[in-house]
Amino acid sequence: MMGIVFAIVLMTMDHRFNQLEKVRASITVLLSPVQYLVHLPLAGIDWLSDTFSTHKTLLEENQRLNKEWHQLRAQLLKYSALEAENMRLRELLDSSIKIHDRVLIAEVLHVEIDPLKRQIIINKGSRHQAFIGQTIIDALGVVGQVIHVSPLTSTVMLITNPDHAIPVQVARNGIRSIAVGSQEDYRLELPYLATNSDVKNGDLLITSGLGGRFPYGYPVAEVYRVEQDDVATFSNAYARPTARLDRHREVLMVWPDKPDKKPDQPTDKTTKPASQ
Repeated sequence: MMGIVFAIVLMTMDHRFNQLEKVRASITVLLSPVQYLVHLPLAGIDWLSDTFSTHKTLLEENQRLNKEWHQLRAQLLKYSALEAENMRLRELLDSSIKIHDRVLIAEVLHVEIDPLKRQIIINKGSRHQAFIGQTIIDALGVVGQVIHVSPLTSTVMLITNPDHAIPVQVARNGIRSIAVGSQEDYRLELPYLATNSDVKNGDLLITSGLGGRFPYGYPVAEVYRVEQDDVATFSNAYARPTARLDRHREVLMVWPDKPDKKPDQPTDKTTKPASQ
């Protein structure tokens, strides 16, 4: 009973006179390390939980960003390919406007790897009114001619094929000749030039229109070497095709103004002299 009375008295004195404040302050200072030690495990657990949660969030965010980066990269590559294709198609369309003939864009499906054949397959056939002997060009010049037609595809012999020949003339002075394919991958030969022919390096060869196979005026090749021999009957000249034969993805199929006169067989070295 005396203890209770004493406690009541102390509480009354503290309430009125604030006598125990210093005591409480001292006790709080003494108990602070104990409180810190008691709360230390809980604080460590909270810190570890926050750390692992943040690390997991960062990993998930990194994976998401990495996935988005790869998707954007793939889209960028696709857009770059589409842009390049658009530029090629624009060049083809520009060339079709200049030649004023009926044309159709065809896509190259296959390239023959045999260097002696030098053929390509395009995705247009008889259903698209393709025909044997049809002229195939790109934005820069003659590519070749159709030698086989199926309903959905056509086989095109390139002008560099050793069995191919095309009547040409020099744009500068009109001298006519025959440009034939050769064993070289990117070379045409003019074996039927007279020794006194005025053919020089840099001359542009265009289709002459003779034989009715190729329409007149299409660029074919550019002369880069002329070998003249006073003893021989003919001179030898060599030219590079103006068409991009090694990198075309799309080509133009050309219909002449008078399709009723289209030939039935492709021009080659066996029919060339008669055509000339």
